[in-house]
Amino acid sequence: MGAANEGQEDFYLQCEEPWVYKLLIAAAGWFGAYTFIMRGGIFCNAQTANVVLFAIALGTRDWQNALYLTLPISAYFLGAFLSESLGRRVKRFQFLRWDTLLIAIEIFVVIGLGLLPANAPDQICQVALNFICSMQFNTFRQVRGVPASTTFVTNHIRQVGANLSVYLRKKDARSERRLRVHSAMLLYFLIGGIVGSINIEIFAYKGIWGSAIILLIIFIRLAYADRVLEKEMLHLVPRGH
Repeated sequence: MGAANEGQEDFYLQCEEPWVYKLLIAAAGWFGAYTFIMRGGIFCNAQTANVVLFAIALGTRDWQNALYLTLPISAYFLGAFLSESLGRRVKRFQFLRWDTLLIAIEIFVVIGLGLLPANAPDQICQVALNFICSMQFNTFRQVRGVPASTTFVTNHIRQVGANLSVYLRKKDARSERRLRVHSAMLLYFLIGGIVGSINIEIFAYKGIWGSAIILLIIFIRLAYADRVLEKEMLHLVPRGH
């Protein structure tokens, strides 16, 4: 839990605590395993590959594929746009943080995707996860002041390497802390992907529901923080926003 005194320099809200980020990135690893194994053999956590494929499609004049690729890219764009807009609107109600409501939205989306029949177009699942991953990426930005992604691990791998190098030279607390944060994020993403893959082997298309359990744990704890622990702090903005 964050420090009790909101005037302290090291005070952080519950939505900025390491446990939230670890569970979120574990769910993201689960999403990646699900779409790759069950829904089209692709990853929906980020858009680099889709933008490259879009450029290739344009360059080779494959207009049909280029048009199709605008769907996931647009969904990711829209997710970031809406999360920024809705976050400001939700704040006015002073009931739950946008961060908490977003987790609830993700839970309903995941449940709905698990209910899709096997013959449903894979694009439905892909675009839906593009959308919620974008919102999650834009909403959860810093874990106790350290910038961190909760949907993909490219930067975490880079940060582990860079901060390990700095720590071995300087033995300073800053690089050590960042090394621990990014290493933990990478580890939990792997755990989410491994556990997700096992569940998908057992439960097939409904295997995505396991990630909803992770999200439900986050939602319950954040909702409790919003309504009890941090009820008088709903006006505060998480770091990085």
